Amino acid sequence: MQVTGSGSARKAFAATSPSGRGARVQGFKAAGRSASMQGGACRRQFAVAHRGYRHRGANDWLLLATLLACMFLSLPTQAERLKDLASIQGVRSNQLIGYGLVVGLNGSGDQTTQTPFTVQTFNNMLAQFGIKVPPGGNVQLKNVAAVSVHAELPPFAKPGQTIDITISSIGNAKSLRGGSLLMTPLKGIDGNVYAIAQGNLVVGGFDASGADGSRITVNVPSAGRIPGGATVERPVPSGFDQGNYLTLNLNRPDFTTAKNIVDQINDLLGPGVAQAIDGGSIRVSAPLDPNQRVDYLSILENLQVEAGKAVAKVIINSRTGTIVIGQDVKVQPAAVTHGSLTVTITEDPIVSQPEALSGGQTAVVPRSRVGAEEEAKPMFKFGPGTSLDEIVRAVNQVGAAPSDLMAILEALKQAGALQADLIVI
Repeated sequence: MQVTGSGSARKAFAATSPSGRGARVQGFKAAGRSASMQGGACRRQFAVAHRGYRHRGANDWLLLATLLACMFLSLPTQAERLKDLASIQGVRSNQLIGYGLVVGLNGSGDQTTQTPFTVQTFNNMLAQFGIKVPPGGNVQLKNVAAVSVHAELPPFAKPGQTIDITISSIGNAKSLRGGSLLMTPLKGIDGNVYAIAQGNLVVGGFDASGADGSRITVNVPSAGRIPGGATVERPVPSGFDQGNYLTLNLNRPDFTTAKNIVDQINDLLGPGVAQAIDGGSIRVSAPLDPNQRVDYLSILENLQVEAGKAVAKVIINSRTGTIVIGQDVKVQPAAVTHGSLTVTITEDPIVSQPEALSGGQTAVVPRSRVGAEEEAKPMFKFGPGTSLDEIVRAVNQVGAAPSDLMAILEALKQAGALQADLIVI
């Protein structure tokens, strides 16, 4: 079903004022629910809506909502949801950080002689409760550790809600297992406190040592998490309900994807509703009422849009030997051979023993043996427009190792035969 067939409804929707256009958002919820209907039921719903539109005129939003539902069902399967391709500008998470103490450790805390800041923090905490430590006192705290606390404040988080936190030792504590984090304020980049953290740690690793110095460590016992360990105290303004427009930022800027999103929105809601700012941002008209704006975006984010194909890339991780070749990578005609040269150096020192009564000294004389061996490798040829499957098949036939494949791909790129971006990480 083509959207162009609903010209009267689109014209009626586009001709309304911004406030009237926002009023028609009330029908969008029905479109979201109708999107789960099968084809026959969708056609029956469209017929009913069309009769209502002819006889009652004011129900043009019902026709539009039904068109939205049918449009969702008629799109190709390779399309992706708009919410998976873009995010709303201003709707983002914020990083929080804090500094605190973990107590209750079983002798695995900081060695205070090497981490004086732990003792200073501990004394400052006691001073808040009216307890003064004698100056010059040698405090040994084996069950206390200084830690950093960080968390991510999600968008629209409200006071009283909880968020997960991560705790990491910043001293020389062996393990945080079994410890409890004392009340720690979490601040944003602006210096304001947005959450308060406290609770018992969940540590996945452990550390054990014996009297003879033997030690075993599993995973990382010096870091842990507290699910729901921080309570939000201050919301972060997002600007979501301000202005007549919203900006959609693509997760992966692409001109084709941006054009497809603009076309899809304008085909459904009318010309000029969506405008591309550049290859990574799209400005969309939106209702002023917050409730209508939420309904409006709930429909937009579920629109099925065909994303543009990514640039052909070959990713090489030289440290791990990992090679990722994109689907659209092509190779121009080229012939490749890659020899394997092995150089062997053997050290076989000998002892020089002087004759008796000669006055000489026994000495070790170095003796090195150097050999080189090159393994013959067959030459293989890439035809015009060779695809990913053919590249992998050809390389596997000659038994090339990942390191050999890296060298081959780099040589093809330098020769201009590799039609892709070669990225080494």
